[in-house]
Amino acid sequence: MANRYLHNVQGLFDTIAPNYDRMNNVISLGTHRHWRKQTMARIHLAPDAHALDLCCGTGDWTIAVAKTLQAPGEVIGFDFSAPMLGIAQKKVQQQHVADRVWLRRGNAMHLPFKDNTFDLVTIGFGLRNLPDKQRALAEIYRVLKPGAQLVCLETSQPDQPLIKPVWQWYFTKVVPLLGRLYAHQYQEYSYLQETTRHFASYQQLAHMFEQAGFQDVHYQRFNFGAAAAHFGTKAVK
Repeated sequence: MANRYLHNVQGLFDTIAPNYDRMNNVISLGTHRHWRKQTMARIHLAPDAHALDLCCGTGDWTIAVAKTLQAPGEVIGFDFSAPMLGIAQKKVQQQHVADRVWLRRGNAMHLPFKDNTFDLVTIGFGLRNLPDKQRALAEIYRVLKPGAQLVCLETSQPDQPLIKPVWQWYFTKVVPLLGRLYAHQYQEYSYLQETTRHFASYQQLAHMFEQAGFQDVHYQRFNFGAAAAHFGTKAVK
């Protein structure tokens, strides 16, 4: 069942890849760039670090991490969608970070990396689309070095009484219509708003981090809770 789900989601992202960046800007009103910038400001990474950007999509966060590194530092952008990675590769060349970026295709729940490999793992707007999120967190924990950090930037749900109904209306009614208007992909964006609305709350996601073994778990919320960055550190034995 999980493999079929993953295959279907992969097909969806293959389909929306050409419009993905434009739709992200439209749906978030451009604020997703601010969220990522704010999150990056809280990441302290040595220039020669080895990082992994999971569910990297079209590579924006991969490139942001790469710009903080110097050889032999590197970041691997990892995604299951070949069309997404194709767009990411073009961006990597345009941003002149090809010497620090490797792009690989694969399954985030079965990472092809050795234990204790990375100084940082990032995952942006991808965890909610994985069928077994706890398995993915366990894999991330495995490949991180002791003392290294996971940073997860995700959509979330506002909990303020005045904001929450507006947010629900926007994602339930407006987002699919924007998908139809700007990308002619109503069904695809109907699915994406469902994953957003039903994803774990910021408190639940923090608990999921702790269940996976992460320590010093904390988060930063954006836009009244429309998104949140979660941070967790692998224990030092």
